[in-house]
Amino acid sequence: MSTTTPRSGIRSGQNKRQEKHEQHRQYGPYGRRQSGLSDGAFALLLTGPGVALFAAIIVYPLIAALVTGFFKQSLVVPGRTFVGLDNFREVLADDFWTILQQTLVFTVGATVLPFLIGFALALALNSGLKGSSFLRGLFLFPWVIPGVVVSFLWMWIFNANYGVLNGILINTGFIDESVTWLGEPATAMLAVIITKTWASFPWMMVMLLAGLQTVPKELQEAAAIDGAGMVGRFFAVTWPQVRGVAAIAVLLEFIWNFQHFDTIFVLTGGGPAGTTETFAVAVYQTAFKGFDLGRATALGGLWMLLLLLLVAVYLRISERKSVR
Repeated sequence: MSTTTPRSGIRSGQNKRQEKHEQHRQYGPYGRRQSGLSDGAFALLLTGPGVALFAAIIVYPLIAALVTGFFKQSLVVPGRTFVGLDNFREVLADDFWTILQQTLVFTVGATVLPFLIGFALALALNSGLKGSSFLRGLFLFPWVIPGVVVSFLWMWIFNANYGVLNGILINTGFIDESVTWLGEPATAMLAVIITKTWASFPWMMVMLLAGLQTVPKELQEAAAIDGAGMVGRFFAVTWPQVRGVAAIAVLLEFIWNFQHFDTIFVLTGGGPAGTTETFAVAVYQTAFKGFDLGRATALGGLWMLLLLLLVAVYLRISERKSVR
């Protein structure tokens, strides 16, 4: 008569489980021997097609475009000539700084105004305003309209002959005669910024509203008990809680506006007299109207370096936020 102690039974069960695990590892769940690929090789096998596709449609065209910046090349004349850094020198010596200034004016204006409007609306909707659900959906309407459609809509509003804006201002006595909003250097950039603001503030509102809804109500109630007013509660409780979300939203909007194209191109095409020409419009005009691919690529390369700096700032802020 054989006796088996509980401990020896446990060891026997453990050995059987280890043997079964080893067989499963070698032969797979269906009894077929596996290929023996290492984890790194298997990961490369899975990601290889995606990496190859990314290299074919992103990396190679980008490198080819950057190389073009070192050549004198026309869109209509075959062949090209190596000129080194001449294209970059010409761009920097010509209108690069003017375009940079105008791009920053548009970018800052089209970022700050949507932020202020979106934050005000987010605060109102988060305060338990009656009908806030309906208003939230209504305010999203400008965001879902395609950018080109928004641009044509506002082109009609700003029209000097039959535009709604001139009609309202004349009838209310603010102006005596029609203003050519998109044809005057003094008003063209403002009109473009207003158009972009109308299309962008819903996104800001949604982001900031999401941040506001994470603020604990207990903190608000405690601040109110301590005697803090509405303004005091905002700066002591609300703003510290949503500051990170606001920073990410503003920086993302800034990056998008820094490379924005369709609104400016449709409304003004960079005019009048180049006063609304940003990097996106300038690269297009240089390449497809001036037919100078080398200079357009040089301008685009400098533009890309500035964008990379903005992306680096965004990643740094995101990293700090994730650590917290």
